[in-house]
Amino acid sequence: MNDMSKPTAAVIKGEEHWTTKDGEVKLFMWEKYAGDPAKTAGTVLFVHGSSMASQPTFDLQVPGRPDSSVMDWFAARGYDCWCVDMEGYGRSTKDRDNNAPISFGADDCYAAALYIEKLRGKRPLLVYGISSGALRAALFAQRHPDMVARLALDAMVWTGEGSPTLADRRKKLPEFISKNRRPIDRAFVHSIFNRDHPGTADDKVIEAFADQILKLDDSVPTGTYVDMCSKLPVVDPQKITVPTIVMRGQWDGIASFEDLTKFFEKLPNPDKQFTVMPGISHASFQQKNYMLVYHILYSFFTQPAPIYRGH
Repeated sequence: MNDMSKPTAAVIKGEEHWTTKDGEVKLFMWEKYAGDPAKTAGTVLFVHGSSMASQPTFDLQVPGRPDSSVMDWFAARGYDCWCVDMEGYGRSTKDRDNNAPISFGADDCYAAALYIEKLRGKRPLLVYGISSGALRAALFAQRHPDMVARLALDAMVWTGEGSPTLADRRKKLPEFISKNRRPIDRAFVHSIFNRDHPGTADDKVIEAFADQILKLDDSVPTGTYVDMCSKLPVVDPQKITVPTIVMRGQWDGIASFEDLTKFFEKLPNPDKQFTVMPGISHASFQQKNYMLVYHILYSFFTQPAPIYRGH
């Protein structure tokens, strides 16, 4: 196990990969590692949210902001790090007639996991998902528990009860249902940071994030919004059997504390944690307190397995 404060001196490399789903969907994957990627401390799969592709979220480079990329940070500590653009996002296939619902995202995670396993060897993944990416990751873990070693769910929502963000979003539900994609622009990216508790992220980080998002997409699928506004719950906590951490930003409006604690209570594996991240609103890795998020995630991913769990 690597010490969190002692990153490797090895050069971090980035590699582009592609895999397929359903024989027709091309999925873009991005890998960061240092040293031999087949002999790392573990393999991390990062799963993005509703309104942006994977690289802006997990490999964001901001001059003057140390360790801005969570993929670089974990790669420097001995991990093989991966992210994947879900269908309809970034460089992945965007032209099929669907709105890319959460279930499709879980399929994308499975396709990515199969590719990683074939390339780097068979071992369960450390999986992190944020916002609707947490739902995609949770559904993937629910369907394929043998492929997941530990599961981190950040900015998660379960039933949506008590969520101010979703209450506001439901006002546009008929519009979301009527089309497969919705437009995004710089003002929309700003709204992600202003809707819960303005001031939790630096302006230069928000602008860099917006720059990278909008280079890849000017619209994104509506499926996750439709699911989160009208079809929750889409996961069953009692069927998520892997070790799980629920990470909740202090000011995140996507879910109420009550919604998440009820979800947490139903997780059957006793190897589970619920953590509140002070000073965090929604987009955790782009917040001023991002190093706190890294610490929580690293601590969970490096936690020794219990010798005896009980029944």
